[in-house]
Amino acid sequence: MLKFVGKLQRMSVGQRMYARSLSNVPLFINGEFRESKAKSFIDVHNPATQELVTRVPEATQEEMAEAVAAAKEAFKVWGSTSVSVRQRVMLKLQQLIRDNEEELAKSIVSENGKTFADAKGDVFRGLEVVESAANLAPAMMGETMDSLSDGVDTYSLRQPLGVCAGICPFNFPAMIPLWMFPIAVTCGNTYVMKPSEKTPGATMLLAKLAKEAGLPDGVLNIIHGGVDCVNFICDDPDIKAISFVGANTAGEHIHARGTSQGKRVQSNMGAKNHGTIMPDAEKDSVLNALTGAAFGAAGQRCMALSTAIFVGESQDWISELKGKAEQLTVGEGMTEGTDVGPLITRESKQRVEGLIQSAIDEGAEVLLDGRNVKVDGYLEGNFVGPTIIDNVTPDMKCYQEEIFGPVLLCMRADSMQEAINITNNNPYGNGCAVFTQSGAAARKYVHEIDAGQVGVNLPIPVPLPMFSFTGSRKSFVGATNFYGKSGVNFYTQVKTVTSNWKVDANSSVSATMPILK
Repeated sequence: MLKFVGKLQRMSVGQRMYARSLSNVPLFINGEFRESKAKSFIDVHNPATQELVTRVPEATQEEMAEAVAAAKEAFKVWGSTSVSVRQRVMLKLQQLIRDNEEELAKSIVSENGKTFADAKGDVFRGLEVVESAANLAPAMMGETMDSLSDGVDTYSLRQPLGVCAGICPFNFPAMIPLWMFPIAVTCGNTYVMKPSEKTPGATMLLAKLAKEAGLPDGVLNIIHGGVDCVNFICDDPDIKAISFVGANTAGEHIHARGTSQGKRVQSNMGAKNHGTIMPDAEKDSVLNALTGAAFGAAGQRCMALSTAIFVGESQDWISELKGKAEQLTVGEGMTEGTDVGPLITRESKQRVEGLIQSAIDEGAEVLLDGRNVKVDGYLEGNFVGPTIIDNVTPDMKCYQEEIFGPVLLCMRADSMQEAINITNNNPYGNGCAVFTQSGAAARKYVHEIDAGQVGVNLPIPVPLPMFSFTGSRKSFVGATNFYGKSGVNFYTQVKTVTSNWKVDANSSVSATMPILK
């Protein structure tokens, strides 16, 4: 039986004070938190209780323009500030994030619903990017070569773009903003951030910490809203680059609209991450890995391993997944012992349950059904328990769509090649994994699979920030990828300088293409 944790505690005193103090989320413009003059607001509810946590303003056009103007003005100084100074701000910021980890995590739990432990992981994975930004200078260095010709030298510079912008999803309220602005501002840019209207709290706390760390006024600005805010970012001529993480509908729109205005855009989007299980893999390790990767964060991760392809004799292990999943506890995120929290909204719960039903209607077998779970004391929560669906085929709706819930689809293949073909034929290419003890099999998989992140005996292969978070096919569109060297490339432009310090007294006018000798 699945275990459900009841309401052992309501919101803490600190959480209630936090909710009251942010009854309306402020804007952050030119170093100041200010009330918006918005006429319309978006309510943010705790997904476990439906209690109102805060209200997000739909910023006015004038307020959004003011944020961009502040960033543009700040760039005049920040863009030429020493890289050592910029790195020291990041060094201070990473310590402040460490010191305030629990406050950030509690904010995430109250708005997003994920467990407290998972929320702290959200903060920590973002913190790693801030740490890398504190030593970003080597990745920003240009190239040089002297004496390309007699007295002629060439060198290249990496320079900031100017005002950049980020548009964030609800599922990682701390990590994704920290993928974006720390790299951008350390490269010398200024930033306008739009957090998810569902989970704004962590971004606001990060802005407070960034200011405390010494980030000058106007370098980071935060605006709020929905479609109008997104379109403003795409259209404003002073914004040079846009970073986006989220669903395909929004990501493709932002890429098309932003690039049509001449902007750089990087857009990480949907996923359908596959794990291939070979018969020689270590069974208990695989089953544990699949359970955690499929159901952690209630499946609301772009790197959730939502589809498992069992090859050959490993198909006998499918029935044992149910026992592993039943060990997980469904409950409210701040309750000790909770493994799986609620989905972000009632609409998300209804959608996930509808996709489960579609699998049944199309002939799949539900081994474990997490619909209609009841958590004592949290009867209004958006809970769906771990769900396992077997005998899924590629033509089924549950396979073709990104579920974004605690649902694991099980498929069967006769060979690794068949499993690779299934994975590559899916339109998404965010991440995938293979479980095997064979080096030859692992190498074949790594080289033939078409996905951005590949794990070998690792279910969620999110790269550390000395590498870059990549993507393939419908999972990514844009210039270059997030953080690492690719992130620096995205937030900088290369200027190549060729200089001639040789004075030739015998030179004459010539219209011929110059050739270096």
